[in-house]
Amino acid sequence: MAQLLTCAAQGNEHYTGVAARETAQALRTLAQAARGVAASTKEPQSAAAMLDSAQYVMEGSAMLIHEAHQALVSPGDAESQQRLAQVARAVSHSLNNCVNCLPGQKDVDMALRSIGEASKKLLVDTLPTCSKSFQEAQSELNHTAAELNHSAGDVVHSSRGTSSQLAMASGKFSEDFDEFLDTGIEMAGHTQCQEDQIEVIGNLKNISMASSKLLLAAKSLSVDPGAANAKNLLAAAARTVTESINQLITLCTQQAPGQKECDNALRELEAVRGLLDNPSEPVSELSYFDCIESVMENSKVLGESMAGISQHCKTGDVPAFGHCVGVASKALCGLTEAAGQASYLVGVSDPNSQSGHEGLVDPIQFARANQAIQMACQNLVDPASSPSQVLSAATIVAKHTSALCNACRLASSKTSNPVARRHFVQSAKEVANTTANLVKTIKALDGDFSEENRDRCRVATTPLIEAVENLSTFASNPEFASIPAQISNEGSAAQEPIVRSARSMLDSSTLLLETARSLIINPKDPPTWSILAGHSRTVSDSIKSLITSIRDKAPGQRECDYSIDNINKCIRDIEQASLAAVGQSLQGCRDDISLEALQEQLTSSVQEIGHLIDPINTAARSEAAQLGHKVTQLASYFEPLIVASVGLASKIMDQQQQMNILDQTKTLSESALQMLYAAKEGGGNPKAAHTHDAIAEAVQLMKEAVDDIMVTLNEAASEGGMVGGMVEAIAEAMGRVRRTTVYVHACMTKSVTCPEELGGLASQVTVDYSQLAHQGRLAAATAEPEEVGFQIKTRVQELGHGCIYLVQKAGALQMSPTDSFSKRELIECARGVTEKVSMVLSALQAGNKGTQACITAASTVSGIIADLDTTIMFASAGTLNPENEESFADHRESILKTAKALVEDTKRLVSGAASSQDRLAQAAQSSANTITMLTDVVKLGATSMGSDDPETQVVLINAVRDVAKALAELIGATKCAAGKPADDPSMYQLKSAAKVMVTNVTSLLKTVKAVEDEATRGTRALEATIECIKQELTVFQSKDVPEKSTTPEEFIRMTKGITTATAKAVAAGNSAQQEHVIATANLSRKAISDMLTTCKQAACHPEVSEEVRSKALHYGSECTTGYIDLLEQVLLVLQKPTADQRQQLAVHSKCVAGCVTELIQTAEAMKGSEWVDPEDPTVIAETELLGAAASIEAAAKKLEQLKPRAKPKQADETLDFEEQILEAAKSIAAATSALVKSASAAQRELVAQGKVGSILANAVDDGQWSHGLISAARMVAAATSNLCEAANASVQGHASEEKLISSAKQVAASTAQLLVACKVKAQPDSEAMRRLQAAGNAVKRASDNLVKAAQKAAFDKADDHSVVVKTRFVGGIAQIIAAQEEMLRKERELEEARKKLAQIRQQQYKFLPTELREDER
Repeated sequence: MAQLLTCAAQGNEHYTGVAARETAQALRTLAQAARGVAASTKEPQSAAAMLDSAQYVMEGSAMLIHEAHQALVSPGDAESQQRLAQVARAVSHSLNNCVNCLPGQKDVDMALRSIGEASKKLLVDTLPTCSKSFQEAQSELNHTAAELNHSAGDVVHSSRGTSSQLAMASGKFSEDFDEFLDTGIEMAGHTQCQEDQIEVIGNLKNISMASSKLLLAAKSLSVDPGAANAKNLLAAAARTVTESINQLITLCTQQAPGQKECDNALRELEAVRGLLDNPSEPVSELSYFDCIESVMENSKVLGESMAGISQHCKTGDVPAFGHCVGVASKALCGLTEAAGQASYLVGVSDPNSQSGHEGLVDPIQFARANQAIQMACQNLVDPASSPSQVLSAATIVAKHTSALCNACRLASSKTSNPVARRHFVQSAKEVANTTANLVKTIKALDGDFSEENRDRCRVATTPLIEAVENLSTFASNPEFASIPAQISNEGSAAQEPIVRSARSMLDSSTLLLETARSLIINPKDPPTWSILAGHSRTVSDSIKSLITSIRDKAPGQRECDYSIDNINKCIRDIEQASLAAVGQSLQGCRDDISLEALQEQLTSSVQEIGHLIDPINTAARSEAAQLGHKVTQLASYFEPLIVASVGLASKIMDQQQQMNILDQTKTLSESALQMLYAAKEGGGNPKAAHTHDAIAEAVQLMKEAVDDIMVTLNEAASEGGMVGGMVEAIAEAMGRVRRTTVYVHACMTKSVTCPEELGGLASQVTVDYSQLAHQGRLAAATAEPEEVGFQIKTRVQELGHGCIYLVQKAGALQMSPTDSFSKRELIECARGVTEKVSMVLSALQAGNKGTQACITAASTVSGIIADLDTTIMFASAGTLNPENEESFADHRESILKTAKALVEDTKRLVSGAASSQDRLAQAAQSSANTITMLTDVVKLGATSMGSDDPETQVVLINAVRDVAKALAELIGATKCAAGKPADDPSMYQLKSAAKVMVTNVTSLLKTVKAVEDEATRGTRALEATIECIKQELTVFQSKDVPEKSTTPEEFIRMTKGITTATAKAVAAGNSAQQEHVIATANLSRKAISDMLTTCKQAACHPEVSEEVRSKALHYGSECTTGYIDLLEQVLLVLQKPTADQRQQLAVHSKCVAGCVTELIQTAEAMKGSEWVDPEDPTVIAETELLGAAASIEAAAKKLEQLKPRAKPKQADETLDFEEQILEAAKSIAAATSALVKSASAAQRELVAQGKVGSILANAVDDGQWSHGLISAARMVAAATSNLCEAANASVQGHASEEKLISSAKQVAASTAQLLVACKVKAQPDSEAMRRLQAAGNAVKRASDNLVKAAQKAAFDKADDHSVVVKTRFVGGIAQIIAAQEEMLRKERELEEARKKLAQIRQQQYKFLPTELREDER
């Protein structure tokens, strides 16, 4: 009803309708409950009162809904708003009367009123005359205090019993309070000092307020026994009563030594005993391991205080005895609280239990504040109130209103309901404003206690009380209430040992304190000492049992053991299935379950397991109460996982695929087992830091296992043509549409299970559709061509009509939850909405053509860059030879013409970002085609220059590589800027990328023109290198984090290249020879690029501190800047070769050397104390080379055994494709075998010449070189073996032509690397090197022949594909979506494959020594 009022006042029709439906449903439930209460009440008057009050509620609610409708019709009408508020107050009053008619509630209200009337005795200015002596008054005060404390305990227990028990207990409590209050006033009259008298009266007022809070808490608990935290609040109120009584007794009584302290302690123990009764609510904020620490600390304190009690009883030191009793009491209360909290955590952590959830607000807090403010306002307007009482009441009002405003502020920030948020804010403003007005009148009253000021104060209290009552009513909405925990029977059984030990501790402690109370008076009684010792032993044994029980019942441990056993069983099952698969006797599930169904079940199980990894990680580290739930949930998914995995494997014919599925399932199970062991060890203890590393490692392994099996399943799905999850995958990219689909499916589910929840789901569908409509309108307005925009608009409108029908049917079903016809209609509407969602998705995808073309073009350019890297390797090795007699001049014009065409494409690409998607797509495709052509003609030009000048070849290829790299950046910037306004930051990035592109194309043109001019080509190469390094430095200084990290050792190895390049730069400047300058330019480009890349990767490692990271990045920039200055100085020397200019070279080189030193020190700081120098032995080089040759020969023999048998050594054009594949593969195998043998001979020749020692004389240099040679030989052997396998599989029909092409290219690339490795220290004119060069050329030719044959076969095969187009509309749309989905997936796979290839090459290239990279002969 409070929401109904708020929504109607705000004019929100949607939420008003929702609130009205919920109100009607609640009234129906209320009517049934009222009839049930009346039927079960024995007193006719009470039954009639209940029915009458319920009828008043119904009548008032009908008027309220009518007035709410009128307020919606005229939202600004003040009269209708006033009538609505009046009717609402009447309904609220009727509801309170209805609640008060419940059995027991009336008696509690009478007790509250009785306490309020009795408390007025404390407001008099003068106390009545004493009628009893001090001793009699003191004895009576002790007696009535004990009775009141006992009655408070009875109220706590009866609140969980029957209504008659609560009525009896509350009546007895009010009587005992009245007697205690009279006795307290009598004691106050005996005090001689005015200040003591005021203090006694103040304590009595505190007891009065605590008693009222106790009855309010008991009333709340009896009305709603399942309310969250209600039991703890009741126990806390009872403890407050006990503490208030203890304070008064301590102040007023003069007893025998030590009696007062013992009585206070006994009352405190009695008050906390209730915490152990059915601990189903949290007692405190302590975690489980905090509870253990608290028990340990308090037990230590208790042991010391018990020893003190015994000692001081012997010595008669009464003050010290009293202090020890107080300390023991506090320790026992702490032990009880920790035991109660631990038992709650044990119970709620059981997998069958349900943990509670904190609500938006605490209704009990609001009810207490309401009661306290009402009592304070009564004191304010009471004519008998003194000035101090007025100020005290004002303080109470200010404190509680401030707390209410803070609670409203927090609630408004947490809720997602806009109406509730606005209501909380508005209520807080009303409370604050009325409080401010009341404070003004209180200040006036404090200055002049006149009747006029008191009347103003009375008037000001009315709106405050009304505002607080309205807020309390709104806060009592069940929607905002907390959800209490539900402890299962198993959880309760697990709690029992802890609770039993804690009760035994309290019982024995109570007996110990009673014994100590008698001993402090008569310490010479030996039997009493014996009794005290017995109770002390019992307390110690109880605490030991408590500690043992808490440790043994740690949450999650039992569940971890169960889950570990379960997963071990699953691992055994999967191992048996693997053995059966090897023996080809694997038996799966029923035949009526399809392969696709099994795959979906397996995928679903793996996904659910993956979703649980992070929650288990969190629970194992810091949330012990959740550990049992999460690990049990994890283990429950493994049985269906194993069943689906075995079933899927049994339906797959390929044994290799069978074993892959089973092995990856086993790996996933084993990683889960390791994670469970780590989680059990961690146990949710945040202080067990030594276990967190093992947990993190296990979590990472688990995630990798999930990723691996998901990749396998996705590949199997794509190969089998299973595209069932296609629409969902696209929908995830469209966030708004995805949520609509989720809520639609939820509507279908709730229509069967929980029809009452359909209102909220329908509301969420409405909100999401409004956001989707807004985004769809923008998309339709910007879509090109107009047909696509019209299609988006039309399909979004059709989706809107479907959502309208869906919401209408949901409302009809909510009014008639059992109507099967309404359920069928709702399900049909939900299916229609789902279909319309897919139509919207296909329309949105159609309008995104340009962006897709950019993604495709970027993938193409990435492949071109990788191909250019391989070409540079061949050129550096001196193996890039022309196939015929041609010169560079034959290709110059083609290069210039194609480069200019690329500039035009760049302009169109930049302008396409601000134009239509069609133009953007055309520009992207055109630029990709042009860069492909440019790359081809530049490679031909570089080849035509011959291998006699490899440095110039590398300069030319580097120039076109820079262009390709800039184009990739430009395409990425264009994709981000497409459709953005001119002032968007992405447009500025696009313009910057375009400038870099034009600069690099210009540099290429200059290089092409200068390449044949021996006098200037070195200078031109140096200028291009300087520009490239500046661009690399810009990327290095950006805030982009690299995708991977590297080691400090690798970083240090890269800095060595800077040192060598610096020396060459100085030498080139001094010699001023163009060939030296070209070599310096190529080496500098490579050295600086590698250093910047590894510097940023090493600095961004997660284990590197922020200080070291900043230093590394700073010195990396400084080193690069210094090196640029050095190269620019070399340029100056080339232009003006004076002695002064040459002297400056040394200055710049020293600057670079200093930066390199700082970089090395920074890298060693990254490594820390674990730094060691790598030692790679040279002596194993010969063995490894011969082993590689043997491996290649074995692969060649394997090829010889394949069909068809031996063929002529010359290529025969008449052979079919399979025979060509085998012939080419055999040629490659034979050539690589000869190549590795030649490399082995070259190695022996180097040892004989003394350039490589046969012992570890120079382990750093020769060892690194040998490692590079070994790595290259291994790569050739591995690539050749892969080629043989691919050829075999291709002939048998098990592999694609693409795999064969990739294998052949890898053989060529690894061959080039081996040539580089061998030529590093060899004599270029030696016989071994000539044989090596010839063998390398043979491998390259054989690889090219195989690639051409496979490409031709793939091209011919592609022409045979045909497409069947579906004629039905929905089927056609689905076919389009399927084709687009497959295209995007293939493009993504292509991009990932290229990245993976680039990373593999980079990692393998790292094993080459620095001298090899320099190509120093």
